Amino acid sequence: MPSKPAFARRGRALLPGQRSELTVINADGTGRRVVLVADEIIEAPNWTTDGMLIFNAGGQLWRIPAEGGAEPVLIDTAPLADLNNDHVLAPDGRSIYVSSDDSHLYVLPIGGGTPKRISNEHPERHHYYLHGVSPDGRTLVYTGVNTRDGNRWGYVNIWTIPAAGGPDTQLTDSTRPDDGAEYTPDGQWIWFNSELASPGHAQIFRMRPDGSEVTQVTIDERVNWFPHFSPDGQSIVYLSYPEGTQGHPPDKAVILRFMRPDGTGRRDVVAFNGGQGTINVNSWAPDSRRFAYVAYPIG
Repeated sequence: MPSKPAFARRGRALLPGQRSELTVINADGTGRRVVLVADEIIEAPNWTTDGMLIFNAGGQLWRIPAEGGAEPVLIDTAPLADLNNDHVLAPDGRSIYVSSDDSHLYVLPIGGGTPKRISNEHPERHHYYLHGVSPDGRTLVYTGVNTRDGNRWGYVNIWTIPAAGGPDTQLTDSTRPDDGAEYTPDGQWIWFNSELASPGHAQIFRMRPDGSEVTQVTIDERVNWFPHFSPDGQSIVYLSYPEGTQGHPPDKAVILRFMRPDGTGRRDVVAFNGGQGTINVNSWAPDSRRFAYVAYPIG
């Protein structure tokens, strides 16, 4: 039976009778297995090249074997203890890039260590929410949130920054939110979710790494977020919300859906109570056959 360690409470709390379940499943929907049960919010698993899952809890990062059977171990990120659920792993498996609620991006060794800031100061509010890294490890793609017309969430677009630090480059320029950007494994495209086609109704899009050739991929009644490519580039899993959902909130009847890069082969993998925190970051296994997610069942 998976253990129930105590994590710090930070931000939203579970509902009465609710739990967090860190889960692994095959891409065809079989083999569902709960790796860890927690009585606090845990979020956003990554899958490392050596078979560990890294997840966020209480503003900190933890790791646990993807096969289970062990207690989670805290990853030292001191002095940072305000990390959000937007973190990605370097392609070489040596580093982890994290987003802090101080609005900045940092890099640290995957086993833990002192974080080094790589993001920039801006004259106006510019909050970095990290989502992807290029296959060559040289560029990070993130959601930049800027104040606009007095609305602190009024300008949400896709940006890049060198992984070693350097100038920010804006790829999208829209008053309708763009979010959840991730490079394809061949580096030829960036996939993301956007309300570009219909305000308040996010769908999956793709564009070239320079921001050109923006193309809508999904067109349906549900609200679609966070497209994640398998390492072999052949499969995509994304988070699908009920029609009418605004943003990516928690505690919704969500579906994890599968499709091929050309948009074909769409099917449901698994449905459960979830949303925010479920699959905010890429959580595919290195073998491209399984992925991890967090469900939040009640009762």
